[in-house]
Amino acid sequence: MNAATRSVFYAGLFPALWLAWGAWWWYWARNTKATAREESVPSRLLHVVPLMLAALLLWLPELPVFPLNLRWLPRAAWTFWVGAAVTAAGLLFCVWARRHIGANWSGTVTIKHGHELVTSGPYGLARHPIYTGLLLAFAGSALARGEVRGILAVAIVAAALWRKLRNEERWMEQRFGQAYRDYRRKVAALVPFIF
Repeated sequence: MNAATRSVFYAGLFPALWLAWGAWWWYWARNTKATAREESVPSRLLHVVPLMLAALLLWLPELPVFPLNLRWLPRAAWTFWVGAAVTAAGLLFCVWARRHIGANWSGTVTIKHGHELVTSGPYGLARHPIYTGLLLAFAGSALARGEVRGILAVAIVAAALWRKLRNEERWMEQRFGQAYRDYRRKVAALVPFIF
């Protein structure tokens, strides 16, 4: 695949993957339990704004900032297709986790009325599998881009999600006490069986 074809595929395939995921996510966001406690808007912005910045780093065609456009991977078909597969796998993992948690889900750090501690399915692999999937999807998109800005984008996503999961963990421990502490001891936060 030459550079022009790869550029067209990148410009089309990756937005299609992310937009399809976003449309699905938006549709299913309506089916949740009523909120009992929710993080403040400033707290939410501390993870939403970095995620938006990371997305811009990956999807703007060119960045006028040295060295963000420098390549760290060769321009090759394998980097593109492996990146596409990793992105799709990450987004599908998010979908699985979102479907599994059901009405307990929220886009913000939240405690729901009748909140349940879900520890099965993808939540038996990682305590925050939606974040695992998002991080994987961003890593795949960065791999396909093959530029330094992709590494920066993934680092920003990791920091934003880590901040958010730490807040969630505090709230979950307050809500579920020892049951959550036991769960945290058994199941890794983001990387199954490791971290």
